[in-house]
Amino acid sequence: MDGETPQRLGIELLGPVRAWRGATALALGPVRRQAVLAAMALRPSGTVSHEDLLDAVWGSAPPGSGHRVLPSYVYALRKALDPEGTGYEESVIRSSQGRYGMAADGIRVDVAELTERVREARRVKESGDLVTATARLTDALGLFRGEPLAGLPGPFAQAERRRLAQLRSTLRAERLECLLLLGRAAEALEGLAALSAAEPYDESLLALHMRALYANQRQAEALNAYQGMRERLREELGVSPGEALGRVYEAVLRRDDELLLGPASARPATVTAAGPAALPRPPRPRTPVNELPGVTGVLIGRERERALLSAAFPPDAVGVVAVDGIAGVGKSALVVRAAQESRDRYPDGCLFVDLGAHSPGRQRLSPQRVLRRLLRTIGTADSEVPADLDELTAAWRAATGSLRLLLVLDDALASAQIRPLIPAGPGSTVIVASRQRLAGLDADRRITLEPLGPDDAQALLGHLVGQERTARERPATRELARLCGGLPLALRIAGTRLQTRPVWTFAHLVDRMADDDRRLGELRAGDRSLEAAFRLSYEQLTAAQQQGFRVLGLTPTSEFDALTPAAMTGRPAREAEQLMEGLLDTSLVQQPHPGRYRLHDLVRVHARRLAEASPAEARAARTAVLRLYVDAGRSSSDWGSGGFPTGPAATGAFADWSAASGWLNAADAELADVVGHAAGLGEADLACWIAEALTDHFVRRGRYHEGRTALEIALPQAERADDRRMGPALRNCMGVIGIYQGEPAAARATFAEALVLSRELADRREEARALAGIGTAELNADRPDLALAPVTAAVELARRLEDEWLVAMALCVLGTAYRALGRTEEALRCLDEAAVRAEANGRPTMISRTLSCAAEVHLGLGRFAEAKELLRRAAQLVERVGDIPLAAITLSMLGTAELGEGNPEAALALHQEALARLQSLSPLNEPQQTRMEMEIRGRLGRAYSAVGRVREAGQQFRTVLAFPCAGAHPAQRAFALAGLKECETS
Repeated sequence: MDGETPQRLGIELLGPVRAWRGATALALGPVRRQAVLAAMALRPSGTVSHEDLLDAVWGSAPPGSGHRVLPSYVYALRKALDPEGTGYEESVIRSSQGRYGMAADGIRVDVAELTERVREARRVKESGDLVTATARLTDALGLFRGEPLAGLPGPFAQAERRRLAQLRSTLRAERLECLLLLGRAAEALEGLAALSAAEPYDESLLALHMRALYANQRQAEALNAYQGMRERLREELGVSPGEALGRVYEAVLRRDDELLLGPASARPATVTAAGPAALPRPPRPRTPVNELPGVTGVLIGRERERALLSAAFPPDAVGVVAVDGIAGVGKSALVVRAAQESRDRYPDGCLFVDLGAHSPGRQRLSPQRVLRRLLRTIGTADSEVPADLDELTAAWRAATGSLRLLLVLDDALASAQIRPLIPAGPGSTVIVASRQRLAGLDADRRITLEPLGPDDAQALLGHLVGQERTARERPATRELARLCGGLPLALRIAGTRLQTRPVWTFAHLVDRMADDDRRLGELRAGDRSLEAAFRLSYEQLTAAQQQGFRVLGLTPTSEFDALTPAAMTGRPAREAEQLMEGLLDTSLVQQPHPGRYRLHDLVRVHARRLAEASPAEARAARTAVLRLYVDAGRSSSDWGSGGFPTGPAATGAFADWSAASGWLNAADAELADVVGHAAGLGEADLACWIAEALTDHFVRRGRYHEGRTALEIALPQAERADDRRMGPALRNCMGVIGIYQGEPAAARATFAEALVLSRELADRREEARALAGIGTAELNADRPDLALAPVTAAVELARRLEDEWLVAMALCVLGTAYRALGRTEEALRCLDEAAVRAEANGRPTMISRTLSCAAEVHLGLGRFAEAKELLRRAAQLVERVGDIPLAAITLSMLGTAELGEGNPEAALALHQEALARLQSLSPLNEPQQTRMEMEIRGRLGRAYSAVGRVREAGQQFRTVLAFPCAGAHPAQRAFALAGLKECETS
C-alpha cells in the first residue's frame, strides 16, 4: 500500500486477505472473520443483508445462532479496522436495518483498483497504443499476490476466487497478445506455453498460442497444436473446435500475416538478418552445462515452495529468487531439487556454486573467484578472464547477455556476494539459498523456509526408519518429530541414529532427548551436528548480536517483543529492536507477527546453553526480564502505584497503564507460565510479585482460571519470600478471583485467612483489602446486611492509609449494599465519594465501575437522564480498557436509560451490541455470562415490547427462561416471566 496517507485503510483481497492502515498491518483474526470482511468489501451495491452475508460465508451450514453471530464478527472487524477512538457512527463498517456495508470513502480495496487499471489498459489498447497497454496490464497483474481470497471459506469466496482467477488468466493473455502485436513474439511464446498447458480446453488461448508460434517461424508446431486440440475435444467432449480457432488454423496454413500479426502498417519494424549478425556475439558454451548436484534422499512436503521456485519469470528479464531459513531446515535440498525439475527451461546451462558461508574448514569464496570459475564454465578462455572485480563483472554480463542460464548459489552470506554474479541474459534465473534474509538483494520472490509440520516430519522419519517401526510406535514417533522441531537435519540425524542402532526404539531415543541439556548432544551423527550448524551461525554475529542471542534463550515466554531483550541486555528499546531485526535477518530469530519474535525450540536450547556459560550475565538478564513483568502488571493494574507498597521500583519501560496493558495482552496465554518460570528459578519474591501484579489484568480480561493458576503457583513461594506481605496479599488476590468466578463462600473463607495473617503482621493495607473482600463476598451471596460492617471498617482503614483505589472500591461495594437494602440516599452518597476517589486514582476501570453503580441507583429511581449521562462516560472509559463483561453490562444499562428517555430504537441497538459483546466470551472463562445474558436479553425484550414488536420480545423472554440454570438467577427469571406475561396478554 505504498503512497497511502497514514490514516487511509487498505484492504487486499488479491492473495491472502490483508488490511493496512497507512503502513501498519492490521490483525484480522480467523479466516471466517476475514470471509465476512471480504463479502462486505466486494459487494458492488455497498451493503449486504444479514441473510445474504450468512449465505455467503456459511452457505448451507449456517451457525446454530443464526444471524446473531454476525455482530460479534463485525465488532471484532471494527476493532481491527477502525483507528483507536473511532465512534460507532464513524466506523468503516456501517449497519442499518438488517444490513452491513463498508464506508465508501477513505478505503482502498485492491480489487476495485484492479478494475480501474484493467479499464484503463483496455481503453489504451483500443486506441492503438500497445506499449502503454502492455505496461498498464503488467501493473494490473502486479496487484495479484497469489491465489485471490486464499484460504477463505464459504460459497461467496469460492465464486469470487474463481472469477478473479479467470480474470487474471484473461489479463495475462491480453498482455501476451500485446507483446505479440508489438513484435515481441519470443517473449509472448513462453508465457503462452504455460497458460495453454494450464487451460488445455481454452480455444481462445490456443489461438493466441498458435499466432505466437507462427510469429516465431514455428508454423508446423502451430498446426500440430490445433490438431492436438481437435483430437482432445473429439475424444473427451465429443465436439469440434469453434469457428474462431478454425480461422486461425486456416490463416496459419495460408501464412496470412495480416490476420495473425495485425496490419502491416501497425507492425513494428523488424531487424534485418544482417542487423544482429553484424554485432559481436559473446561466447556460448559448446554444449549446455549442467553443474547441479545430484538429487539424494527424499524431499517431504514443500509443495508450495517448490511451485514458487519452479514458476517461470517473464521472458524479458532475469528472475531472482532468495530462499532463507534456519540452519538445518533443508534449503540446499529444496533449491537443488527445484533446479533439477526446471533445468529443461535453460538451454544454455545450469550452474551451481556453493559459496561456503557456513562450511567448517573451508575458505569463503570471493566474488572474483566465483566469477572466474563461472566464465570458464561457459567457455571463456583463461587468457580472456580479467582480474579486477569490476572488469570481471562486466565480462560476465557481456558473456551471458545472449544466454538463458539457471544459476544456483548455495550458502550465501551477504548481498554483496550475489550482485556481481547475476547474469545478464533475459530469461535467466538465479536461485540464492542463505541463512541470511539478504535484504540488500533485489529479489523478485522471497521464500522463508519454515520447519516441517508434524505430519511431514513423521513422514520423513517413516521414510528413514521404515513405516513398520513408526507404525508400531506412533506416539513416540510424534514426540520425536516434536523434539526435532520439524528440522529436516535434526530428523535425518535422529533417523540415522535409529538406522544404525536397530535395537533402539523411538521411545528410547525420545527419553534420551527429553532433557533439554542433552537434546542437542543426541542430534549428532558422524560429522553432522545440529549444534555445530547453529554455532557457525552464531559465530557470524557481531558481539552485540551474540549477547542479544544468548539472553533470548532465557526468556520466560516463547514469544516476545523488543522490550524483553531491551530489559535483558540493558539497551534502549529502539536499539534492541534493531538488534532483533538483525537476528531475524540471520534466521536465528523468527517473527510470527509484526513486532513479535520467537526462537525455534532447538535454537532456544542452544542459546540457553551459551547464556549459562556466563552465569553473571544470565543471572542479571533473568532478574531484569522478571522485573519487567512485575512492572507491567503493576503499571496496568487499576490499583495504582499505591496499591503495591513493597517490591522493586518501576523500570520505566511503560509510558502509561495502556502501554503496559497492551504489552501484557500480547503475551496472552503465557503469563501464568512466567510465574512458574520465576518459581522454577528459585526467585520466590519475584514469583509472588508477578502473580499479585497480574491479578487485576487477569480479572479485567475475564481470564480467571489463568489468574488462579498463577496464584496457586505463587502461594507456596510466599513462605520462602523475604517480602512477608505476600502471604496475606496473595490470599486476597485469590479471594478476588473467587468472587469473579461466582464462588462467594470460598472467596469469603480465603479473605478470612488473609485477614488473620494481615493482623498477625500488622499489615493494615492487606487487612483493609481482606475486610472489603469479606463484605463483597457477603454482598454476592445476597446478604447485603452482613456486608455493611466489614466494608465500613475497610473504608475507614483505607482512608487512613490514603489508598484512593481501595477507598473507591470499598465505597462502591458499600453503596451497592445500601442500594440492595433500599437505602438509596446513603448509596448515592457513598458512590459519589467513590467516584471522586476513583478520579483521583485515575484508572478508567474503577471510574467506570463507580459511575455504573451510581447509574444503577438512578435507574431504580427513574432518573433516566442522570443515569444516561453517567453511563455514556462509563461506556467510553470501559471501551479503552477492553473489559468485555463490564462493557456489555454498561451498554445494556445505557439501553435501559435510553428506553426510559423514550428512545426505544437507540435502546434496541445498545442491547443488541451488548449481547454481541457478551457472546464473544467463552462461558468456560466467564462464569457470570449466563446471568448477564439473561439480564441483557430481558432488557432487550422490554425494548422490543416498547416498539410493538411483541413476537421478538416474547422470543427474548422465552430464551431467558430456557437457560438450564435460569432458576439460579431468580431476579432475572422473574423479570422475564413478567415480560412474557405482558406479551401474551397484549
